[in-house]
Amino acid sequence: MKKRAAALCGAALVVAGTFTAVPAQASTPHLAKPTWKKCGTADYPTLQCASVQVPLDHAKPDGRKITLALSRVPHTAKEYQGPLLVNPGGPGGSGLTLAGFVAATLPKAVAAQYDVIGFDPRGVGASKPALNCDPGYVNPVRPDSLPSTPAVEQANLTRAKTFAEACGKKYARELPHLNTLSAAQDIDWIRRALGAPRINYFGYSYGTYLGAVYAKLHPDRVRRMVLDSVVDPTGVWYDNNLAQDHAFNDRHRAFMAWVAKHDATYRLGSAPEMVEAKWYAMRAALAKRPADGTVGAAELEDTFLPGGYYNGYWPYLAEAFAAYVNDKDPAPLVEAYENFGAVDAAGENGYSIYTSVQCRDTGWPRDWRQWRKDNWAAHAEAPFMTWNNAWYNAPCAFWPTSSLRPVNVANGKLPPVLLFQATHDAATPYQGGATLHRLLRGSSLVVEENGGNHGITLSGNACLDQHLAAYLTDGTVPRGHGEADAVCAALPDPKPLTAKVAGDSRGATLHGLLGFRG
Repeated sequence: MKKRAAALCGAALVVAGTFTAVPAQASTPHLAKPTWKKCGTADYPTLQCASVQVPLDHAKPDGRKITLALSRVPHTAKEYQGPLLVNPGGPGGSGLTLAGFVAATLPKAVAAQYDVIGFDPRGVGASKPALNCDPGYVNPVRPDSLPSTPAVEQANLTRAKTFAEACGKKYARELPHLNTLSAAQDIDWIRRALGAPRINYFGYSYGTYLGAVYAKLHPDRVRRMVLDSVVDPTGVWYDNNLAQDHAFNDRHRAFMAWVAKHDATYRLGSAPEMVEAKWYAMRAALAKRPADGTVGAAELEDTFLPGGYYNGYWPYLAEAFAAYVNDKDPAPLVEAYENFGAVDAAGENGYSIYTSVQCRDTGWPRDWRQWRKDNWAAHAEAPFMTWNNAWYNAPCAFWPTSSLRPVNVANGKLPPVLLFQATHDAATPYQGGATLHRLLRGSSLVVEENGGNHGITLSGNACLDQHLAAYLTDGTVPRGHGEADAVCAALPDPKPLTAKVAGDSRGATLHGLLGFRG
């Protein structure tokens, strides 16, 4: 499917708690070095690909192996600073292309000093086995996400149970080993295969939590670490999903205010409340009669959710919104769904890993009455995506594996870690960055003031990127007073589309690679 801007493919939610011990790897077998082969693309011609085998169960390093897919843009400078592993988040996001993007977008002199290494985590993308629990699970038209009647609620519950059962039936051997702790141990096997005594790490979104867990397991093997759009590691997934609902509702209202500001273009109302009323009226109409038999209420939410991650999508979404309301033309809305909300096979794989990791990582309520109570309470204040998000995560109420104890990532043994956080990030709200800053002794927090995007470095903000480049060059971090060590102004909001619009495409490219909801 041709997309104007690729939709993100995983989820940026959170996990936390007390540290769970894992077996030491003192007796791990010898690892062969990866055999790199050319796999360049038009955008990233120097990209190379390889693979490495790791244990399915790290407690049994000589047991069954699975395969992780790797990518690399090799260093070209004489001064070599080692491998820089990059992760786009999710869980469930593929990192192979991200290596090419990071290497191409960093200053050339900085990128040249690193082997930029991408990887597909266990179960993801080109790694084997790659999960797809229930093909077609998110195909349109799904039941309305708002469980306004017992019948609608039961239809959604049946779907969630069916998905969990399908995962358990197809991947009974794999599911107990799909979790953040296992993925973090995989990173150390990649390190060993690369022959590196220590790694540099650059993670976005869920990749920040994965990096923090790796650092907890192996603090002596971390050389430098950049964490952008930080998961709050002190909350449990379920509770932080509810907190995220409020943050996305705020971001959706910021979009409504932007549309109102440009009423001359969109003719949807000059006050945010007027625009919002028309959006929910559109939702109600689509719940009764899906556009083109494809975009119902749930699909509409899927379409507009990426606007909460990246405001560069706002002009496209506003055009589709206006065409449906003002011109009675559903075609642009259907196109927007295909561009931003529809899920392909890679998205199905990402969702299968998302649920597998989230549901295994930490405990979820198994009594649906708790979900019903909490989500109706959240919906009363944050109606935009609360129930959509609840059903997205609902398989965890019926997951066929038990849950692990979550990880306490507090760490005083690391070199300075550099954190980036926008104050109005919806997917990983600001408090996550502030919390991890406190938990990682000696870390440095760079804040994008009034920024609302998710994944803020390498997307056009020169102030942020200067801090990133300085750190990757020689380890320099800003040191300030108060919670933030440095503050950068946010980029301006986008303008409505015109025939001459071009602009900086890095933000759209990055947000097509990062992981959110599949």
